[in-house]
Amino acid sequence: MEGEIKNFIKVWITVIASLTYCYFISKNIPKGFIRLFSILPIVTIFTILPLNLSSIHLIGIPSFFITWLASFKLLLLSFDKGPLSSQYYDYSHPNSSNIISLSRFISLACLPIKIKLQNPSSQIVIKPKSPLYYALKVLLLALLIPILHDYKQYLHPSFILTLQWIHIYFIVEIILAILAYMARFFLGLDLEPPFDDPYLSTSLQDFWGRRWNLIVSDTLLSTVYEPVGCICTRIFGTRWAQHLALLAMFAVSGLMHELIYFYFRRVWPTWEVMSFFALHGICLAVQIEVKRCFSGRWRLHRLVSGPLTVGFVLVIVFKLFLPQYIRCGADVKAIREYAIMGEFVKGVIQGYLG
Repeated sequence: MEGEIKNFIKVWITVIASLTYCYFISKNIPKGFIRLFSILPIVTIFTILPLNLSSIHLIGIPSFFITWLASFKLLLLSFDKGPLSSQYYDYSHPNSSNIISLSRFISLACLPIKIKLQNPSSQIVIKPKSPLYYALKVLLLALLIPILHDYKQYLHPSFILTLQWIHIYFIVEIILAILAYMARFFLGLDLEPPFDDPYLSTSLQDFWGRRWNLIVSDTLLSTVYEPVGCICTRIFGTRWAQHLALLAMFAVSGLMHELIYFYFRRVWPTWEVMSFFALHGICLAVQIEVKRCFSGRWRLHRLVSGPLTVGFVLVIVFKLFLPQYIRCGADVKAIREYAIMGEFVKGVIQGYLG
């Protein structure tokens, strides 16, 4: 465990040094392809960094925060777009200087946070969750872990899959919420919540666009959906461009998830996760067309559409998303690491007190 912690620290030292380089690059090289070529080596380094780790939890953090989100933010920065650009920063904080500091640049790059803009009409307004809400999630997670560890053999496989999915959702939401609170406290930023009760979704469009992991959705919209949509509009027209951009966004999300699974298992992907996102992209495109055809003349009640949406998502999760997670042993390894981390923290405390 100590060796893994040391490797984790080395990874983050590399991240901070790399982002410092990118900060000065953005100040001294004009936007465009020259800046892009100067940043691409850093994106390559960020892709390699998770290979230095073996812990499921420690791999998950840099692969999601750095290899995916930070790399995409840097690609946007190449053309002076996204949350790292001075234009975005100045627009979000009109009373502040348009020169972003190094510390804030690094924080915005490597933390999965989304700044709340000043014009709420251009974005989804989500009511922030109370600390009690997250405390309840932590309590439920603490109750869930012993069940998955000690009573797994006594439970039905479908119920186990449900608990595994809840476990993943709680872990991701709690980590993102903790980091958001830290960013608010230390950086004074007004941030958007990362989730908005996805289990209350009434359609796939509602689930993916307004409730599930809005940090990723916002990043994919800027880096994939908008440029692909702009290019395809000139060739196919607005209607088809919307669907092609949507499919491209889900394809990129699938590829990034496959890459994260590769870090976990270090074997060639089986493309089940890619199929999961491709299927959702296709179904979402069909749903948009159906809504367009009916133009609001007919709509299922939310008491019907809600369970149908959540049920559909869970079925596809069980069939395509979780099997690869379980096959690579991530579920067992993750539960085992909780005990290891607990013993490590206990040893550190005892050593400090003794």
